[in-house]
Amino acid sequence: MKSSRTSARLLALALGLGLASSALGAAVPASAKTAAAPSAAAGTSVARYAGSGEEAANNKAFFEAVLKSVAEKRAAQPYAQAVTVYYNASQAPSFRSQISSAASIWNSSESNVKLQEASSGADFSYYEGNDPRGSYASTDGHGSGYVFLDYTQSQQYDSVRVATHETGHVLGLPDDYNGACSELMSGGSAGPSCTNRYPNVTERSRVDQLWANGLAQTPRTVTGPPTT
Repeated sequence: MKSSRTSARLLALALGLGLASSALGAAVPASAKTAAAPSAAAGTSVARYAGSGEEAANNKAFFEAVLKSVAEKRAAQPYAQAVTVYYNASQAPSFRSQISSAASIWNSSESNVKLQEASSGADFSYYEGNDPRGSYASTDGHGSGYVFLDYTQSQQYDSVRVATHETGHVLGLPDDYNGACSELMSGGSAGPSCTNRYPNVTERSRVDQLWANGLAQTPRTVTGPPTT
C-alpha cells in the first residue's frame, strides 16, 4: 500500500461482504458432509443467497483473515505483480469442477490477484453439504476461512455462478441484491433463471483496486508459498 490512508479506504470497501455464519473457519462446518451425488428433496423451497444483518456483521473478518494469511506468504515474493490467494478444494469433491471454473473466471478477470489451488497451507478452503442457509463464506477472524457450498441451492441455481459469487466475497466484494443478472454479486436476487457467471466491469475493477500493490502489509517473512 502507498499509505495508511489508502489501506483504511480499501479495507472499508470490504464492510459490505455478505457472510452467513460466524462459525470457526478452521473447523469443518457442522452441516458439511461429503456425498457422491447431491440431491434436493421434493418440494424444497428455493435456497436463497440473499444476505442478512448477521452476515453483514461478519463480513469484514473474512476479508481481513484472508489478507492476513496472504500477507504472510507475500513476504517471500514482495515484488510479484499479482497477489496469489491459495485455496483448498479437497473437502468439496462434488464441486471440484465448479470451483475450478470459478477460479478460472476470476483469474481471467483480474490483474492484481490470482487464485491457485494448494494441497496444504491454503488461505481458505471449500466445504460442501446441506444447510438451510444455503451457500456462504465464513471465518474465525484469525487467518482461517472457508466457503460452504450447499447441495440444494446449487441444484436450484447455476452452480458455477454460486461458487464464483461466494469466491467474490473472498476477494473483497460485497453482496448487492438488486436483482440484476448482469451483476455476479446480485446473488439469488436475480432468480434461479440467471446463469451469468462473470463479474461485470465495475466488480472486476473493484477487486483489482482492493488488491492493488499487494494491499496488505507483510507482517513477517515466511519460507514461501504452499506446494500444490
